[in-house]
Amino acid sequence: MVSVNAPLVLHPDRLLPPDPAVRPIARRLYAAVHDLPIVSPHGHVDPKMLLADEPFADPASLLLQPDHYITRLLHAAGVSLRDLGVGEGPLPETRARSAWRHLCSHWHVLAGTPVRFWLEAELAEIFAVTQRPNAANADALYDQIAAVLQDADYRPRALLRRFSIDFLATTDDPADDLAVHAALAADPTIGTRVAPTFRPDRYLEPAAPGWTDAVKRLGAVADTDVGSYAGYLEALERRRRHFVAHGAVSADHGHADAVAAPLDPAVAARIYTQALAGQVSVAEATAFRRNMTLEMARMSCEDGLVMTLHPGIHRNHHPPTLARYGADTGHDIPVAVEFTRALQPLLQRYGTHPNLHLVLFTVDADVFSREIGPLAGFYPTVYAGVPWWFLDNPAAIREFHGAVTEIAGFSRLSGFIDDTRAFCSIPARHDMSRRLDAGFLARLVAEHRLDEDEAAETLTGLVTEQPRKVFKLSTLGT
Repeated sequence: MVSVNAPLVLHPDRLLPPDPAVRPIARRLYAAVHDLPIVSPHGHVDPKMLLADEPFADPASLLLQPDHYITRLLHAAGVSLRDLGVGEGPLPETRARSAWRHLCSHWHVLAGTPVRFWLEAELAEIFAVTQRPNAANADALYDQIAAVLQDADYRPRALLRRFSIDFLATTDDPADDLAVHAALAADPTIGTRVAPTFRPDRYLEPAAPGWTDAVKRLGAVADTDVGSYAGYLEALERRRRHFVAHGAVSADHGHADAVAAPLDPAVAARIYTQALAGQVSVAEATAFRRNMTLEMARMSCEDGLVMTLHPGIHRNHHPPTLARYGADTGHDIPVAVEFTRALQPLLQRYGTHPNLHLVLFTVDADVFSREIGPLAGFYPTVYAGVPWWFLDNPAAIREFHGAVTEIAGFSRLSGFIDDTRAFCSIPARHDMSRRLDAGFLARLVAEHRLDEDEAAETLTGLVTEQPRKVFKLSTLGT
């Protein structure tokens, strides 16, 4: 039986290889990158939080509510999403404390997951928690964290500096005026470059609820007549340029598949007109969206925005949860996805274009070695996005390196992507990646496939230089 007074201790060698011939090498490699700044080119932190720089309300709204990695596991264990405050802002104190108790009393549910690794790091390294959470100490831990959150050193910008985040990308609607980003860019005290990301999914899916109203709003903010297909394309192009002018470096796409299939312009225009009238079929809407994936690649070649693809998710798998709590509440589930045939039309046109960077992510681990590695190993435009979401765990990350770097090498990787709304988990997620990368490279050194100085140079590149290169941080949106 676990003691209610069990200490929370972070072992300095956590996640490093246990092999005594390899671990010392991994230690040295990890030590070389431990303190390097964080480059975060894809995430979901709310920029309004950084602009306002107000104290965080309570431990639950900071550490629990925004992190659907946690809430989905607690929901599977029988805890109501309402009791966790999912889809709500900060809760009244009694409800926030109750939500926190649910987390602590279900701490065992997180055992063996990366969520546990991240949360332990957050609690110990940021908030100096020394006891493992449980039902008996939940209120004491809540009080401890709530007290320090009132300190100026725990406000958003102070933590941003403490986390040593050099670059932070958010995820933004194409119709957003980006006033918050403009204000952040004009503030010399913030110290971190915070950039918007163009996320056009809702404008490319004509069968989705609210598509017509969304397109009309897009046209209004772009000052463009979207009554025609040509006007619609122009509106998207104008908004992309607006994002570039406000520091954006990438456009992110998260559809059900990765298919990019051209339509005759006359056919695309006909489907668009029917969609505006609410008369489009699901098959026509899918064909239109796949055509627009190709158009998005064309636009990236023109304006330089990096194109990232996050396909293969069945969004909002449980309709009752969607209706009650909204999207992004933990019930998006992976499905199988294909890239080789899906992207051939796109790569035939733009696969060697000097202005395109295409980063491919997947939650289907099988395609890393079968498709993404080989694609990144041939096309100069293609980069292998690191394991994302359900695959951002130690086992999958280790397998990813074996699957992709053996085929394409380290220079074709995106660098680590944290993809999180949970602000305080960013350093823990990047630290996990650095430890796992150090371990993989240490094995190559122990096998005499790399010299240690080469491994150190490679690891440093993965942490800092590679994401800057892939996401054009020195050339676009500056």
